[in-house]
Formats: sequence, structure tokens, C-alpha cells
Amino acid sequence: MINEQYKLWCEKAILDVDLVNELKSIEGNDEAISDAFYKDLEFGTGGLRGVIGAGTNRMNVYTVGKATQGLAAYVNSVTENGKVAIAYDSRIKSDVFARDAAAILAANGIKVYIYCELMPTPMLSFAVRHLKCDAGIVVTASHNPAKYNGYKAYGNDGCQLGLEAADYVLSIMNSVDIFDGVKRVDFDEALAEGKIEYIGQDVIDAYLNAVESRRVNLDLDMSSLNVVYTPLHGSGNKPVRAILDKIGATNVTVVPEQELPNGNFPTAPYPNPEIRQAFECALKLAETVKPDLLLATDPDADRVGIAVPKNGEYRLFSGNEVGALLLEYILKCRKANGTLPQNPVAVKTIVTSDVCARIAEDYGCELRDVLTGFKFIGEQIGLLEEKGEEERYVFGFEESYGYLAGTYVRDKDAVIASMLICEMVAYYKSLGKNLIDVLDELYGKYGYYYCSQKSFTCEGQAGMKQIADIMERLAQNPPSEIGGLKVARFDNLNKSESLDIASGKISAIDLPKSNVLGFYFADGSSLIVRPSGTEPKIKLYLSAVGATDAEAVAERETLESAGTVLLGF
Repeated sequence: MINEQYKLWCEKAILDVDLVNELKSIEGNDEAISDAFYKDLEFGTGGLRGVIGAGTNRMNVYTVGKATQGLAAYVNSVTENGKVAIAYDSRIKSDVFARDAAAILAANGIKVYIYCELMPTPMLSFAVRHLKCDAGIVVTASHNPAKYNGYKAYGNDGCQLGLEAADYVLSIMNSVDIFDGVKRVDFDEALAEGKIEYIGQDVIDAYLNAVESRRVNLDLDMSSLNVVYTPLHGSGNKPVRAILDKIGATNVTVVPEQELPNGNFPTAPYPNPEIRQAFECALKLAETVKPDLLLATDPDADRVGIAVPKNGEYRLFSGNEVGALLLEYILKCRKANGTLPQNPVAVKTIVTSDVCARIAEDYGCELRDVLTGFKFIGEQIGLLEEKGEEERYVFGFEESYGYLAGTYVRDKDAVIASMLICEMVAYYKSLGKNLIDVLDELYGKYGYYYCSQKSFTCEGQAGMKQIADIMERLAQNPPSEIGGLKVARFDNLNKSESLDIASGKISAIDLPKSNVLGFYFADGSSLIVRPSGTEPKIKLYLSAVGATDAEAVAERETLESAGTVLLGF
């Protein structure tokens, strides 16, 4: 079967010369052929993501085309004269896949709005809502290495496609011939005929105005703030600099070797602001610029990471720490200036630090926990919107460096996060503090909540089975003790059940079913296990709580070591 697929592709995959050459190069290499064809690239609520190349298990014009034909069928099933917005980032083939998707949608009678240059993921979510589209596509693999690309589909609410819609798209994909079942027209001809239209500057300006409207301290002088910024060769360069300029933060130095788009990411093999390596160029530049803040956005500018100086050294902050600091800053300052709504709502994911619950409680803010994935935060905004209460929403965030204040988009947004982080740093600078001081104050008040994540890569067919086996083993035989800590509660979200270890009582969890297992300890610490939805990885989310810095550090190290053994690595 696999060899038959390979031969068929050798005969018919002629739209992209790179695929033709790759197929020739792997002739006779059974391992390479098997990895490229042993399965279809999976389409789910996160869309597609995979290695760029030839084969059914790769990102290419054919797998993207099949997904787009499915999305076109979905749009045409729910509306007549449908409209779809498209964006793409700097990754290899992103512009090719975006144009091809536009040509397929146009061939299916759907009007397409596409950005004329690379744009951040949140600006796709904005365009869907602003242009009243029925769906959206952004071509990106977020922060993955250069060999990856991806395809995220969005609904008319600006959130990533829901389960029912994703299942519909998948059902069409399963019935469509990848070569002969996908309709296409010529992109340039469709553009000339008005079937495809470039998104104009007016939409970009409307987005930036919406971001600026979420400022917290309007009268704050931003001119003294000194920032080093890197877009990591991605799409954040123009919009992040534009919004900082709008709010008066004009003293911004961009890392020159990472300023321009480059899908090979030559200076950042892992263009992920969660890791220190992505900051190496910025840290070197900081030696001469001496900034108050280092800022890095990932290639599709939906995540942002930061570092701040202390005693001549730059400390990188985790997503949990930045989320907690932003939550406290927004609630405190909006309460002080009278703009905090009645019954405010913040939203976080279940793997995000529980110190946020303590902060929210102090300000009378409802904190909602949702499954991992920003679409679930977007859904909560939608529920408030249905009741005419969207202004109650003040902030949403996840531990993986994703933040959103405001309801103008329904995905994490590094542009608004960059603006608010700069404003927050300038605010505390005016009080003679930096973020390290403020974080220490938070820990002193609420306890030391130290969180970390550890990922284990399991690639290929064997890796998929390994991950499934681990999850099955832990679900069937959950340990009562991990690293010397007694498990008080075990949550199996596959069954939406919670087991109280002491009593043996099982209760329902008010969350959708998901492939997540949680182990919770009496002192408030936790260890959560879940497979990545976008990468061939299984992840540990660790949260340790201590009365002192040393206690929290020691417990986190214990949990990380014990969790690694628990997974069998």
C-alpha cells in the first residue's frame, strides 16, 4: 500500500518541482518512503502541522489542498456566498500554501480576503471578525523548527475551528481524491476577477486601534523605556513596532540579524521565545544597548517572551510568571483608575499557575479554568458576548507564553501582549521597581509557585504508539505516590472524572473530554501529563508550591525527576 502511494505520487505530484525532486531522491529508501506515506497528516481542531515535503504525512500543496477542499465544503454547507480570510507567516512555503488555498476556495465559489504580506496569527483572527468572514486560514507552524509548517483553520467567531466543524472538514478530506478531487483556479486570474481580494491597510489600522484601546495607563510616559526587540525572523516586526510607536515607546532597538523574515531561522534554529537560545542575539545586543526589557515574539507573533536586567544579568521570565504579573497589573491599575468592570472575568488553562487564583480572588475577579488551547479561552469570551457581557473579560492567558486582553480577536496575541508588557515595565520603572522586584513581592504575599514544563520527543509511527502506551498505562494504573509526595486527587479528562484517592470517590469534571491526566497533591502542587496537539511530544506540566524559594525549587526538582521516571524516560 505504501509503495503504491509512493508510485502514485511520483506520477501525479507535479505542481511543485521541490516535491518532484524529493520523490526522486528517496527512491529505494524504504524507511524514508514509509515515514512519508504510512499515514495521512491528521486534521483536527488545530488544523494540520507537519514536516514540509512529499507524501501524505507531510505538509505540501496536496495535503493543504485536500484540507482546503474540506474547508470549502464546510463553508458552502453553512452559507451561500461564503467568505474566508487568509494569513501566513515567514515559514518555508507559507506564501505558496496560502495562495494555493485561496485559489481552491475561489474555485469553490468562496470570496477570499488575503493579506498581501506575512501577518501574525491574531491579525487573521481579527480579519475574520472584522470582515465578517465565515472561516479563516493561517499558514504557520508557530514556534516549531524550520522543517515544519502548519495550517490552522478558524470559524466565523475568530476562534480555531470547533470539533464539529473540524470533523466535517475531515469527513470531506477522507472522501476527496488528493490529486483529482481538489478544485483549483489560477490565483492571479481570480484576483483580477475580484474572487480574491487583498486585505487593505484599513483593516491593519483597525486592528492596531483595537489593540491600543486596551491600554491600562493612558497617561503613562513611555519615552524613557529602553527596549530591545526581536521578531525571530517572523511576522511580528511591523505590527509590534507600530503599536509600540503608537503608545510612545519609541526607544526600541530591533535585533538586526533577526529583523527580516527568513523561514530557515538561521540565527534561531528553535524560534521559540520559551527557550533561552532564542534570546542569544538579543542578549548580546543588550551588552551595549543596556535596555530595561528584552522582548521576543515567535514567527507567527502569537507568543511573546521577555527578559529584564538585575545586577548586570538578564533574567528570562516564564509564561506563568508573565501571566501572573500581567493579571495583577491589569486588575490593580484598572481598579485604581476606575475602568475595572463589575464582576470581571479572567481565563486561564488548567496547566497554568494557580497563583493566579490567589491574585484574582484579591480583586474580586472570577477566574475560569479551561482545557489547554487558546480556543477554549476564546470560547469563554464568546459565551460572555452572547450575554452582552464581553466587557467583563479582562485577561486570558496560558503558560506557553500566550496572552490576550480584549475581545477584538479570539486567539493569543503577542502584539497586545508586547504593548501591555512594555507599559507594565514602564509603570513599575516609574515607581523605582523592575519586574523581578514585583514578582518577589507576589511570591512573598501568595507563596512561591514555581512551574515548569518538560517535553519528550517521540517521532514517527513508533513514537505515536509510545505516547499512547504511556497514557494508557497511567490511566489504568495511576500511582498513589510520586517522588515521595502522596497523590490526593487524580483527574482523568478522557473520562471527565476526578478520583479522590483517600475516599475512593469519583466525581464528574465540568470540562470537555481531553487526553489529559492530572495528579494533584495535598500542598497544592501538581503534575499534569498530556500529549502535544501539534508536535510529536508528550509533556509534563509541573507546579510546585513552597513557603520559601528553596522549598519550591526543591519540590519542583523532585517532581521533574519523578515525573521523568513515571513516563519511562
